[in-house]
Amino acid sequence: MKSPFSNLRGVSPVGALALYAVGVFLGGALLAPWLYRGAQAGADWFPRIANEPFHRFVNRALLALALVGLWPLLRGLGVRSWADVGLVRPAGQWRKLAGGFGLGFASLAVVAALAFLAGARHVDAALRVGPLAGNLAGALLTGAVVGTLEEILFRGGIFGGLRRVWNWRVALAVSSAIYALVHFFAPARHAGAVTWSSGLALLPQMMRGFADLHALVPGFFNLALAGALLALAYHRTGNLFFSIGLHAGWIFWLRSYRVLTDPVPGADPWLWGSNRMIDGWLALAVLGVTLVAFLRWCGFKRGASPS
Repeated sequence: MKSPFSNLRGVSPVGALALYAVGVFLGGALLAPWLYRGAQAGADWFPRIANEPFHRFVNRALLALALVGLWPLLRGLGVRSWADVGLVRPAGQWRKLAGGFGLGFASLAVVAALAFLAGARHVDAALRVGPLAGNLAGALLTGAVVGTLEEILFRGGIFGGLRRVWNWRVALAVSSAIYALVHFFAPARHAGAVTWSSGLALLPQMMRGFADLHALVPGFFNLALAGALLALAYHRTGNLFFSIGLHAGWIFWLRSYRVLTDPVPGADPWLWGSNRMIDGWLALAVLGVTLVAFLRWCGFKRGASPS
């Protein structure tokens, strides 16, 4: 059967992105009911999967199509080799990977420390050594996997592809906005019977965060700033290793924060952030300082080319 992403080859980078987005969101919304019905048909063999709420099938369908369409998208963006998306031989790149992880870990450690010192968070009293070690190991593994995949897609593919046809600053702004948009979708819930259009009905619900001022500002801008910093790291270093490390360091904290700490009643999540950590003004300030520190550390100059 012909892939819905096969037409991405031979079109412009903007056209490739548009086709990819339509294929993922529209296709995922239409695929989800079929996955749900298949799970119900196999309930005797896989009862746990069959009992999952419908919105999880939507999320998995979107993820599956995003992964299926990733390589055709990269081809449509002009990628012809792994080097074109910033993946070079790892020999000699481990310092960049470790440096990126250190910067990501340290920056969000500052957010956690300031929230703790200000009395907005406290250590979870139910922490146990065994489960904690497992959660931290899982957070580290998630950071490595998600950081690698997302950097290939958003920085190596989207930013790198747009940079081929636009000024790198424009490509950075557009790719960072796309990154923030994808990560800003709100969780959605479906009530009632699942029909062929149930997935389509959830898509507008996923956009409801844009109508919430406290969620939009500064949450969306924090994500865009994070995307810009990751793109700058790729642009300056010439490959994805520093960006992957930086992204992994952030994800480690995002996954660990809610395990290690709990919010103190009465603390303002708009200022200090919620369990998501990077949706408050504190995170915006720390990310801004991190961006300035990175630019000074790597000696980034106006109009600089990747080194």
